[in-house]
Amino acid sequence: MQNDIPLIPANVSQEQINARTQRGRWQMFLVLLVCAAPVIASYMTFYLIKPTGGQTNYGQLVYPVQEAPEVLLKPEFYGKWTLLMARPAANCEQEEKDCAQLLYLMRQIRTSLGKEKGRLQIIWLNLDSAAVSQKLLEAYDPSVAGVRIIMLPSSQEERARVEEWLNLDNAKNAIQLIDPQGNRMMRFETENNELDFKKMRKDIEKLLKWNPTGKYRQ
Repeated sequence: MQNDIPLIPANVSQEQINARTQRGRWQMFLVLLVCAAPVIASYMTFYLIKPTGGQTNYGQLVYPVQEAPEVLLKPEFYGKWTLLMARPAANCEQEEKDCAQLLYLMRQIRTSLGKEKGRLQIIWLNLDSAAVSQKLLEAYDPSVAGVRIIMLPSSQEERARVEEWLNLDNAKNAIQLIDPQGNRMMRFETENNELDFKKMRKDIEKLLKWNPTGKYRQ
């Protein structure tokens, strides 16, 4: 019976076989490198390279990144990019620049992302644990606006941990951008100036374009 298994020609040396094997391994490595290049480039840009001089980002990069306390970002929040605002509910009952307008801004930015909006969620950390009005609950329903309202932990120890994280770099009032691994990597300052919608959206669009991480959800 004829053997269909290809045989290595007798005149091929072991050195040639080893060279072909090595070449095949390098080719496979290069293919994997090309596939991983966008992820590597985005993380190099946003995590390892601290821009100076002619930086193009509007938000302030946090370097090194600051891991959020686990009690703050519950398991269901992981895996998505997050815009987080920490404000007492009492501040949001009026059309206040300090709260209601920021909620509106974040909702509009998420909406403007089109098909990419499913990768971004908005979290409002309610600092005074007061009841949120029905008007706000309807306007910022999580299924429509992508906004989730969470409270500070009841445990004094856990609450102190969250407060400490919020106050790092004296940036408690900033809008925080948190990556899918739960790290604060950018912030948008809200003190003494109004946030620029177009520039803020451009930062987030650029980040989502070059960093493919983050699950799509409604």
